[in-house]
Amino acid sequence: MLKTRYSITFLLLLSCFLLKAQEPKVIAFKELQAMMDRNNDTTYVYNFWATWCKECVAELPNFEELNAKYQPQKVKVILISMDFKRELDTRLKPFILNRKIQSQVFLLNEPDYNSWIDKIDPSWGGSIPATIIINKQEKVRHFFEKELTFAQLEEQIKSIINK
Repeated sequence: MLKTRYSITFLLLLSCFLLKAQEPKVIAFKELQAMMDRNNDTTYVYNFWATWCKECVAELPNFEELNAKYQPQKVKVILISMDFKRELDTRLKPFILNRKIQSQVFLLNEPDYNSWIDKIDPSWGGSIPATIIINKQEKVRHFFEKELTFAQLEEQIKSIINK
């Protein structure tokens, strides 16, 4: 009986830790910009998406696969949610948990899109999904305003890491 209690307590603590580990952080654009300006040899894949965007949700497994496959290398997938902050607890967190999202997730809390979209890429019309791949050391900055397949993502990553 005592062993069962300890097992249940351990499982509860572990599940709390796992839930906390996947909790998205709410950020402002200046924080995102600082992340995107990191000057190192890591390739960063930033995907702008939302739970309400059908194409975004359809391509998320491709980013998860990329994240898992290239995790041992200097490749980092960062998912930037465009969901509303007021729906963080009711929509975004359950979505991440139910889909078992392992990539790092941030919720961008910048409702005035016109003030920052051009700073991501001047060609961005504002639609999602959108992805930007950056490697400062290799002077790479590729922007895509469309849904991407795993093959397309991997082709981009290989062209950078195999230089």
